[in-house]
Amino acid sequence: MISIPAITLLFVASFAVGTPTPIPPRLAPRFDCDFILINIRKCGTTMSAANITLAEIHFIANKANKALSTERIANNVNVYWHAISKDTTAAGGNLPASQITNQISQLNTDYAGNLNFVLVNTSRTVNADWFNNAGPSSTQETAMKNALRIGGKADLNVYSVGFTSGSGQGLLGYSTFPVSYSPTSKEDGIVILFSSVPGGTTNGYNLGRTLTHESGHWLGLYHTFQGGCAGSGATATTAGDFVADTPAEANPASGCPTNSPDTCTGSAFPGVDPIHNFMDYTQDSCMNNFTPGQISRMTSQFAMYRT
Repeated sequence: MISIPAITLLFVASFAVGTPTPIPPRLAPRFDCDFILINIRKCGTTMSAANITLAEIHFIANKANKALSTERIANNVNVYWHAISKDTTAAGGNLPASQITNQISQLNTDYAGNLNFVLVNTSRTVNADWFNNAGPSSTQETAMKNALRIGGKADLNVYSVGFTSGSGQGLLGYSTFPVSYSPTSKEDGIVILFSSVPGGTTNGYNLGRTLTHESGHWLGLYHTFQGGCAGSGATATTAGDFVADTPAEANPASGCPTNSPDTCTGSAFPGVDPIHNFMDYTQDSCMNNFTPGQISRMTSQFAMYRT
């Protein structure tokens, strides 16, 4: 059992393994953190309502000045995979090429018709310090990304690590958001637990949906339960996640409920909780969809910040 550290972050999304704990307070934007506990996903999101609103004001202001396509995302996204390991064994993080290929295939299944991920290159680095300790805002993360990141704002860099200690202890993954991209920084990208890929050893979370979820953040999506029933930054036309067709949800779901509850009865965004949505916190086998509104948001965010 892995204990969950108290983490205070900005715009990143991440996951962890351990014993259920209360959801940490949401702070300012840089990272958005998803914690997977045993049989449950919980979030240490560090996005305050104020900072989410500021990010959205920035997005809306820029959107008004840039013609954005209403078409679905048609772009290919080049993926640069960086397999970080503590030794040369698969158990030590040196992922077989087949598992990486299967993960990319799972991404393309989950984003079918909206985005095409193309594995361009795989690098392999044996570095026990990075494998164990690379986590949000750590010196190991900075060194790893500065040494390995490739490409520009439209290129997805994925780092697979062990998350055994430090600020990332117990995480499944975390991601930067498109609005935080800077050409002068190499922070942009996704870091995931190596054993969360298809065929990995993290029970309940080894079908590849961790990267699907984190890619949603990399493309600009918040969690379906963002802000609870009231919704942080919610208006008459946008919910807490700034997507109108995701029903309001009081708390993140866990496991895979037999029946979808309605935890926000009477909300301006009605419906049963979206427990099967890729941006909730259920187990991999329970996740199976993005909504049209989420696809539209990803399209707009990609066009604004990644083209």
